[in-house]
Amino acid sequence: MNPTSLIPRRQLLLAAGAAGFGLALQPVQAQSTWPSRPIRFVVPFAPGGTSEIVARSVAAELSKQLGQNVYVENKPGGAGIVAMADVARAAPDGHTLILGHVGTLAVNPYMLKNQPYDVNKDFIPVTLLAKVPNVFVVHADVPAKNFREFVAYVKKHPGQLNYGSAGNASAGHLAMEYLKLVTGMFITHIPYRGTGPQLTDLLAGRTQASSAGLPALSAHIKSGKLRAIAVGTQQRISQLPEVPTVAEMGYKDFETSQWYGILTPAGTPPEIVKRLQEESLRALKSSTVTERFANDNAVGGGGPPAEFAAFIAREQKIWSDIVLRAQIKAD
Repeated sequence: MNPTSLIPRRQLLLAAGAAGFGLALQPVQAQSTWPSRPIRFVVPFAPGGTSEIVARSVAAELSKQLGQNVYVENKPGGAGIVAMADVARAAPDGHTLILGHVGTLAVNPYMLKNQPYDVNKDFIPVTLLAKVPNVFVVHADVPAKNFREFVAYVKKHPGQLNYGSAGNASAGHLAMEYLKLVTGMFITHIPYRGTGPQLTDLLAGRTQASSAGLPALSAHIKSGKLRAIAVGTQQRISQLPEVPTVAEMGYKDFETSQWYGILTPAGTPPEIVKRLQEESLRALKSSTVTERFANDNAVGGGGPPAEFAAFIAREQKIWSDIVLRAQIKAD
């Protein structure tokens, strides 16, 4: 005799229903238990740059909202590869995040032949956090008072000036190489391990020019140690209304900005990704972050994962062409 025949049919149905209900609750339970410990938010550059400013602004709000510490870990090196590889190997449980940006997501795949991961397969885009204007600056001692004078000066002294960046494939590296492409300038790239270190040498006059996000440059522009000569946006920015765009200097359609977003390792449960995006949007709408972003002319994001994925795909199309045309290489 089948042992189950001794169990009343009603009890069997109730047991089956309870089992199914338990399975249905599993995703909800996975979401409700996240986060269960502090969250590591990896930034692929040294401290002192726009990337860290964006990451720390959002991380502070997420910590309040989630009830767990979201701590920023700077992990520079290898054009962002060191940090990206580390996070790609991390457990896909929502407790390790990375700050992705134009270099690591849209340029490295075309500039570097061998990466220990696939940016489109080994990570899940969560949300775009911010777009920040690129500002082109020169040291105060450079004998060029504006953008046109700078281009003319560099062309008269080809290869004699140096510009620093936060590293290979950093937003500043890409912006300057794009500018070199359209203007025909020859100025040597000096990569550093972050915006902070490269600004140290720029302020000391050991390099002569740079491009970076306004948050990292603003105080030095105001002090007169650096001179802003152009911005990479299509429209002038409110913080520097007297500084022209590259496009209005005669280089039509020139546009470049820094952008930053959150990604998680592939395999992270969809419900955690969704929650993280929703909490990030809430953080971006907080008064603390909106005020900080407004001061830096940063435009907040917060859209759904599919929107960020589509944005990355568009940026990859744009920058793959620029990398080829400008012959951008890892110095």
